[in-house]
Amino acid sequence: QVHVVESGGGLVQAGGSLRLSCEASGRTFSAYVMAWFRQAPGKEREFVASIRWAGGSTNYSDSVKGRFTISRHYAKNMVYLQMTSLKPEDTAVYYCNAADRPRVDRPYWGQGTQVTVSS
Repeated sequence: QVHVVESGGGLVQAGGSLRLSCEASGRTFSAYVMAWFRQAPGKEREFVASIRWAGGSTNYSDSVKGRFTISRHYAKNMVYLQMTSLKPEDTAVYYCNAADRPRVDRPYWGQGTQVTVSS
């Protein structure tokens, strides 16, 4: 059983910063890639950023590139999302997913953490 737990959401003013954390735990889990997605009210879930465990290569959506930074703690299976210059349109529930090599196409998902950016 693999558990994915996000934390760090909250309310912030436009222009502010917030850091999300996500931990994937399980007796045999070894991260291959972890990612952040978000879902705003009335919209579909969308990709935000991802990071590969080996090498640490990253990928970002155009909407957050230059403002958000994804990073990882290699040994703890933890991933972080540092969000700066936040905008009201960044308001969403942010979800973390984690995949090991056998399940790279079927990642495990967390329950999400709410981020609200006020104007």
